[in-house]
Amino acid sequence: MFAELNELLNASPDRPAQGTLTLLRDTRTDGSFLVHHFLSFYLRAGCKVCFVALVQSFSHYNIIAQKLGVSLTTAKDRGQLVFLEGLKSCLDLLFGEEQHVGQTSPLQFISKEGSNLKTMYEFVRTSLMPSDSDSWKCPVLLVDDLSVLLSLGVKAVDILDFIHYCRVTVCSQLKLKIIQKGPSALRTERNLPRIYQYKIQDKNVTFFARGMSAAVL
Repeated sequence: MFAELNELLNASPDRPAQGTLTLLRDTRTDGSFLVHHFLSFYLRAGCKVCFVALVQSFSHYNIIAQKLGVSLTTAKDRGQLVFLEGLKSCLDLLFGEEQHVGQTSPLQFISKEGSNLKTMYEFVRTSLMPSDSDSWKCPVLLVDDLSVLLSLGVKAVDILDFIHYCRVTVCSQLKLKIIQKGPSALRTERNLPRIYQYKIQDKNVTFFARGMSAAVL
């Protein structure tokens, strides 16, 4: 967990943000450290996390999480983390044994025509469904990353539908209000974009105001 990044985001594990959608987009740089940050952040905050990992294996995420002071294995064992290992699921679906009767793979769309993500949504919905024994603060969904679905033949409109239904599922548990934002001309200072440069280290990341990094001076 990166303390400096938490300061920039005005976030703390003691008061995790609820009812928000964060979209990470990186161009000509590697922003994957943000995925690892949010994963460790929300687990440390005591949230119930469903992680749809389409890029790397469980062991990859677990090794990095351990550097940030969080064990994904422990989180899975105690029911706090539900982890969908997309790479393994794809191989099992295409080349492994047939699914048992009554079991449907969350990535079932790969072996069928079309790009319906209903089975993956059902996996998310049931994973985040609260039970009487749960004591987690709030539900959190992480997907790494959505662009992989385009490579697998999923239509953009189906991905947007998937995001929409996931937001409805999470927000229905939180009972959030609907807030309509005004036109762009009425944006507050809080909503204005902030641009930073950063340097990734082994167990940390350092941020600089744009143009202030020694590497570009």
